Amino acid sequence: MFIINETQQVIITQFGKPVGEPKTEPGINFKVPFVQTAHFFEKRFLEWDGYPNQVPTKDKRFIWVDTYARWRISDPLLFYQRLRDESGAQSRLDDIIDGETRTSIANHNLIELVRNSNRVALSDLESGEVDVSIMEKIEKGRDAVAREILAAAQTRTGDLGIEILDFQFKRINYVQEVQSKVFDRMITERNRIADKYRSEGQGEASRINGEKERELLRIQSEAFREAQEIRGEADAEATRIYNEAYNRNTGTREFYSFLKTLETYENTIDNQTTLILSTEGDFYQFLQDQNGR
Repeated sequence: MFIINETQQVIITQFGKPVGEPKTEPGINFKVPFVQTAHFFEKRFLEWDGYPNQVPTKDKRFIWVDTYARWRISDPLLFYQRLRDESGAQSRLDDIIDGETRTSIANHNLIELVRNSNRVALSDLESGEVDVSIMEKIEKGRDAVAREILAAAQTRTGDLGIEILDFQFKRINYVQEVQSKVFDRMITERNRIADKYRSEGQGEASRINGEKERELLRIQSEAFREAQEIRGEADAEATRIYNEAYNRNTGTREFYSFLKTLETYENTIDNQTTLILSTEGDFYQFLQDQNGR
């Protein structure tokens, strides 16, 4: 007795030769002990991972191509008869898929492999760095080439009891010699665009700073003018008040004159000052005694 689970399918052989139909349903099954042997195979999808290979394109560009595929055992009896096990299937898939990949890439230009459509990036359209009218157009694109390789590989596996379900490019890259030149060209182009933006930014910064300086000078000028107007109005008001106080009566005028003269003495005379005054001058009048001495 043996058990088949949901992920398995079984071929029974007797003395090395298959007997009966493949068993694909889960459950309990029976075989003759010592005479018959149960060979278990996967029912689930299996992985094929190709090796990176250097392949020339139609336009003589050498590129590294890394691919992968998904496959399954569609006919376990035929699979056992032709390939025996999964190791044999992987080896055969290496020959089939790698061969079809090389053939398809050799029939297409590089641009067909690295681009998938004729769409232009929105950022390039907004920046205006790309001239759409001179861009090279593609006819198929990467996905169409992948489907072409898948269809060609499927036709070669029909008699092997397996089915290739999907094929995709994992990575496409330049060889090292070309890659360095491409990167240098990309860096130069990006630096040119960066310098352009930097120059535009510096020009805009200079314009903003100029406007700021003009606005600052205008504000300072208006503030100075307004301050002078306020100061002039204050001086005029002070002069008016002084005149009113001075002209109110004689005693007030004399007292005001006395105070202002004392302030003048305090601000102009110290113990190091020597004065030569006329006895007739107003500055000398409060230094005289009552007898005029």
